[in-house]
Amino acid sequence: MSAIDRVLVVGATGRTGRHVVEAAAARGLTPVALARDEARARRLLPPGTEIVTGDLTDPDTLIGAVRDVDAVVFVHGSDDDSRPESFERVDYGGVAGVLGALGGRRPRIVLMTTIFVTRRDHYFNDGGHALDWKRRSERLVRAFGAPYTIVRPGWLDAGEGGARLRIEQGDTGEGGIGRDVLGVLLVEALLDGTALGKTFEVFSGPGPAATDFTGLFAEAEPDAPGVLDAVKDTDNLPLDAEPADVRDGLAHLRIR
Repeated sequence: MSAIDRVLVVGATGRTGRHVVEAAAARGLTPVALARDEARARRLLPPGTEIVTGDLTDPDTLIGAVRDVDAVVFVHGSDDDSRPESFERVDYGGVAGVLGALGGRRPRIVLMTTIFVTRRDHYFNDGGHALDWKRRSERLVRAFGAPYTIVRPGWLDAGEGGARLRIEQGDTGEGGIGRDVLGVLLVEALLDGTALGKTFEVFSGPGPAATDFTGLFAEAEPDAPGVLDAVKDTDNLPLDAEPADVRDGLAHLRIR
């Protein structure tokens, strides 16, 4: 895997994104924070953080933002936007926009989604189909052909607390995870080749903090090459039943 220095953090000013920025800097990387409001980003992020302006709902603004980055960590979300269409426009559309802006480049990618993305009958999927759109964003990353890791965290800052990490696959578990330990894990997944091509759920609890991330990531099975869904996922979102623009978006990424 080629050397990584400049890391674009999408969602850098969010409660999880700030931990990713701190963890990246602590590992000697150069975090590049994508923000709509530069002044707000400077108030929230550590002094000296590099900031690029762009809007996930306006793909034209992202072309300059992705220039000269070696990797992308997606930790964005539409949690503060109650409009039903926000999941399509931000959670999914933001990934589509950044991948489109990259053009023919294939930097290392870490995408954070959530547990329950395959549980289509869960009430979180009511209204704006939040879980479906997050799952579709995962499919975009797998179709894009860049080296990737997809992380599905448990409920953020919920549960027992603690820094001991455990990973699962198949989207059957439930639990919480601290945003601080999640931020560290996302950056370690970016740097550790053992995490490549894998999708997994992650939870935290009482116990010692993880130090052997290679061993932790080795517990996960890789996704099957060329397959849109993660290993062990329930096959309940058939591609031929998807909206035409979703199918077209996948096809476009695959031929680039």
